[in-house]
Amino acid sequence: MFLENTINHSKSSGWIEVICGSMFSGKTEELIRRIKRAEFAKQKVEIFKPAVDNRYDEQEVVSHNKNSIEATAVESAYNILILAADCQVVGIDEAQFFDEGIIEVANKLANLGKRVIIAGLDMDFKGRPFGSMPQLMATAEYVTKVHAICVKTGNLAHYSHRKITSDKLVEIGEKDEYEPLSRAAFWEEMNKEQM
Repeated sequence: MFLENTINHSKSSGWIEVICGSMFSGKTEELIRRIKRAEFAKQKVEIFKPAVDNRYDEQEVVSHNKNSIEATAVESAYNILILAADCQVVGIDEAQFFDEGIIEVANKLANLGKRVIIAGLDMDFKGRPFGSMPQLMATAEYVTKVHAICVKTGNLAHYSHRKITSDKLVEIGEKDEYEPLSRAAFWEEMNKEQM
């Protein structure tokens, strides 16, 4: 269980929190919850998302449950460094879609004394580690893995199964394109697709 760092040091000390899991697991919901708590504590916050993710809104981070919070869409991870200069808490959604610079950016922000909260898919549609997420999880002080419920078995879902035919790594989608599956259900589907 994640417990927010409540120690107040005289020297500003930042850290990285990663929220990861499959699609429909509540990653963005948890990111929004943590950001809203920081806002309630009157901390200066800013949330960023990759410009490529415009499923629900261009200027907001929106969960699958339609919970939302204002955000800034950026083309490159390095834009975050400039735009978050005066923030205490930095939220980053869909981190797997950012370039590899997101690792350096997150660490620089934390080294500057900022709390960095990152949400993203830990695996791609083929069940492989996705983008920079493994490196972000390795350097983070806190990692929270959340789970969806498998639509076929009712067990915990670890995988995001793509229901449409496409080999593109990044295919922005929703419930019509993806479904959360448990390990057994996912590999059963993958074996069917290879036949």
